[in-house]
Amino acid sequence: MDREPGWIARATDGGAAGPPSLLNTVGGWLGIAEATLPFIAFTIVWTATGRDILVGGIVAVAISATLAAARIARRQTTQFALSGVIGVAFGAFVASRTGRAEDFFLPGILINAGSATVYLVSIAIRRPLIGLLVSTVTGEGRAWYRDPTRRRAYTKASWIWVGLFAFRLSIQLPLYLSGLVGPLAVARVVTGIPLFALGVWLTYLLLRSTLPDLRARTGASAP
Repeated sequence: MDREPGWIARATDGGAAGPPSLLNTVGGWLGIAEATLPFIAFTIVWTATGRDILVGGIVAVAISATLAAARIARRQTTQFALSGVIGVAFGAFVASRTGRAEDFFLPGILINAGSATVYLVSIAIRRPLIGLLVSTVTGEGRAWYRDPTRRRAYTKASWIWVGLFAFRLSIQLPLYLSGLVGPLAVARVVTGIPLFALGVWLTYLLLRSTLPDLRARTGASAP
């Protein structure tokens, strides 16, 4: 799950004071379903059908597409739902071609590796990605970069996400390389929404004292 721009927009928008809501940052209950059900369903169906990757993939894609359709019917944003369908479909395609059920989870592993790399590079070149994302949402341009305090806060927040993606990889990659499909599905779910929520919360704590709009709404001081 790579939803940083979306959760930043929702966390800094609206009139409610206090920390960002988990349900809002992940797109509500549909967002949670999109991030978990296709992977659980694939594993259950794959096991129940005698390790039939094709059937498991079809069920997973069907569930993902149904959730996307439900979001469209409710006139909600489809950005993450459609990206989820593409990711699930790609994983199902790869697994069906290689004959390795664990490859269904490969796109997510690659996304985590790529995300960690992007965050690391942004920190190394002194352009922390969180700062770039927040400034895009707030429309402030490069003002944050000229403020050492805010730049340090954005750098620390970016390190949080490096750690998050690295932790996911440290759990999922060994399971993938070992071909342990069931445990991999569990790890995909456990290190998905819960870890994402922790990342959002820690990022909020770091940034709430640096963003004027958050200070005004929460009345909070730096943690």
